[in-house]
Amino acid sequence: MALTAHGSPGIRSLSHAWAGPLVLAVVYGVWAAGIHREGGPITGGNVLYGVVTGVVFGALYAAVRRFAPGLPRELRAAAWAVFAGVSFGFLYSLTDASVLRSTGMAAVVAGGVFAATFYHFYTRE
Repeated sequence: MALTAHGSPGIRSLSHAWAGPLVLAVVYGVWAAGIHREGGPITGGNVLYGVVTGVVFGALYAAVRRFAPGLPRELRAAAWAVFAGVSFGFLYSLTDASVLRSTGMAAVVAGGVFAATFYHFYTRE
């Protein structure tokens, strides 16, 4: 993080630190709200659903991004895998799929993310 002449973080570095979680949270919230409304009209409740979903997703993403680097590579890969699996599984469950199908699809996504992130961390440390 870049520091200004006064020793405090610069606005540019803070905006870069929050840009990723913010953009992903907005996209996730809009996506969840779109699936939740099932092609019907946009309502205040639907907008609120998207905002709450986006805020929760963004907070969890920021938490994993903040705390995962301090973990060993196996746990770091598992943290990203769980986050990705739960995030995907929640969106998939909004499509009125069964709990078993949603869980299975989330497990497949989590397994793929675990394999990819573990390989990434293993080859770069």
